[in-house]
Amino acid sequence: MLDTSARLLRLLSLLQAHREWSGADLADRLGVTPRTVRRDIDRLRELGYPVHSAPGTAGGYQLGAGAQLPPLLLDDDEAVAVAVGLRQAAGGGVEGIEETSVRALAKLEQVLPDRLRRRVGALNAFTVPMIGGIPGPGVDPAVLTELANACRDCCRLRFEYRDHGGTVSRRTAEPHRLVCTQRRWYLVAWDVDREDWRTYRVDRITPTPPHGPRVAPRRPPADDLAAYVSKGISTAAYAEKATVLLRVSAERAAEHVSPSAGVLEAVDEHSCLLHTGAHRLDVMVIHIMLMGFDFEVREPAELTDHVRRIRDRLDRALN
Repeated sequence: MLDTSARLLRLLSLLQAHREWSGADLADRLGVTPRTVRRDIDRLRELGYPVHSAPGTAGGYQLGAGAQLPPLLLDDDEAVAVAVGLRQAAGGGVEGIEETSVRALAKLEQVLPDRLRRRVGALNAFTVPMIGGIPGPGVDPAVLTELANACRDCCRLRFEYRDHGGTVSRRTAEPHRLVCTQRRWYLVAWDVDREDWRTYRVDRITPTPPHGPRVAPRRPPADDLAAYVSKGISTAAYAEKATVLLRVSAERAAEHVSPSAGVLEAVDEHSCLLHTGAHRLDVMVIHIMLMGFDFEVREPAELTDHVRRIRDRLDRALN
């Protein structure tokens, strides 16, 4: 049987890992009686952990949110994951969170055992993040939190939105999910006035509370919201759209095509379709050629004409 201190740590770990436990399940996991579990729960409460309990056969124990942040137990893999995630967050993407991430990372690395510090150090030393070199507007973490809370609470959100041209409009929407890609964040929401689903860039959103009322959740516009947003920002948002067959597998193409540059659709193990968009067809031709794959234009026919003109121009340059 575990001694009291070790048992308390084990009990705390179980409460942090699971939403709710029955007293019998905790007693079985710890190898003690339900009475001992109740005493240990009281000890955790004395230490500042807000453990809620419900009586009866359907009752149980649940770790709640406290007024102060209590110590958190992490296993080895969780500690490494948190450290790596904090270092990535310190690289940017959410405005103002870089310094906070560095401070949290410094505290975590200070208490990491040597074996874990070496693992984190190796990952950091031999990983080169590409996102650090991609320019993009930062997102206010307070706005991000406010949007996430509105998604969680299913309440209408009021905000000002600045479009690509800088025009500001007032919107009322029912937020569903936040989607991030590279250094940008997007909000998928039902626009109440337009009666349709919309995708909003979070860095262009200025919340204008009060929000509400609460509403019933709507059926989302797609099962795969990441693909839905990818299509919206890489294809639907542009005046010129095209479908191109790439002579390469979808897995290989995905190494060169980001979600913001196009949507890939597997055809077979040797080819895939690329759905993409651009402001001009000649720009689209250059973009596709720079991928380095053989391709065939499926639509529109005008894109084929642009390919021919660029081919003739290159021929003249070589003569």
